[in-house]
Amino acid sequence: MTAVRASRLRPSGLAQAAVFVVVLVVLPIAFPAQWLVNLFIFTAMFAGAAMAWNLIGGNAGYPALGNGGFFGVGAYAMAILTTHLGVGGGYWTFAWVIPIGIGTAIVFAPIGRLLLRTRAAVFAILTITLLFIGQTLAYNLASLTQGSLGITIPSPPFPPASYDQPFYYAMAALLALTVLFCWAVRNSKVGLALNAVRDDEDRARGLGVQTEMVKLFAFCSSAGLTAAFGAIWAYYVSFVFPGFAFDPILSLSVILFAFLGGVGSLWGPLVGALLIVPVQQYLAFRFGASHLYLIAYAAVFLIVIYLLPNGIVPSGRQYLTKVWRLRSGPTTPDAALLVSNVTARDSR
Repeated sequence: MTAVRASRLRPSGLAQAAVFVVVLVVLPIAFPAQWLVNLFIFTAMFAGAAMAWNLIGGNAGYPALGNGGFFGVGAYAMAILTTHLGVGGGYWTFAWVIPIGIGTAIVFAPIGRLLLRTRAAVFAILTITLLFIGQTLAYNLASLTQGSLGITIPSPPFPPASYDQPFYYAMAALLALTVLFCWAVRNSKVGLALNAVRDDEDRARGLGVQTEMVKLFAFCSSAGLTAAFGAIWAYYVSFVFPGFAFDPILSLSVILFAFLGGVGSLWGPLVGALLIVPVQQYLAFRFGASHLYLIAYAAVFLIVIYLLPNGIVPSGRQYLTKVWRLRSGPTTPDAALLVSNVTARDSR
């Protein structure tokens, strides 16, 4: 088992990880303009939230539509902690991001156990119901959330010239942690079990896979990671309103990013977010008041499903594999079968 795990740490994978970390660190240094750093913050946030959704929606194949609810819980948890309890202050407030994520995962564990007894459309409806329940509670628990007035978080005393950079590095660090976590899950027995659930849950259960446990793990992990991103977002914008924190558009956005890049793949949601978020921010700035940008969302989603049903990353990998096979000349049946199996595995 140790040899197998070590073999998964391929030089190409380590190089990709090193480049990814270096890019995250250098971005605000190379492009220090505040509007660009703001764009980087939201790109990292959506990319991480999309990867968190991919755990339950892609790896397990359960169509979760309510991840915006987890995001809102994390945002309000940060707002309540800083406003009512006075925890943190300055950079120390970021230390609460991980506990908020872990706490959210624990709180939603019993709820997830109930929801995961359903499948397909019923599961999707119940998850989006969680989002609207959270939004309703945020409106009505005025003693904690300030209701429809929203709750204001004290602004940290960061230098005005580099105010956005601490938030970017916090978001980037959480994104890197999310990538590492998703990679570890993907290359573990849990990842194999989740793939078995996605392909045929009844057969997986018949073969002895602990389907209930792995599904609950994916659900709670997705909830916790999404809530952690919501916590940083709340601290960054300094104002949490129920309609913004519990936003159905966020739930749909992360699904779009995952499908565009390649649902079920490791880097797919990240690639999808990198391609769409800058355009999304521009369209929201230009047409946000009229919500015309939602039409563009729908158009992109339809185009992706029609032209790239497997997403950009798996489709690109399959294309490169075909090119490599053509340049390598004829292969034996066993070699061809091996290449096709590797391609199918990597496209997931």
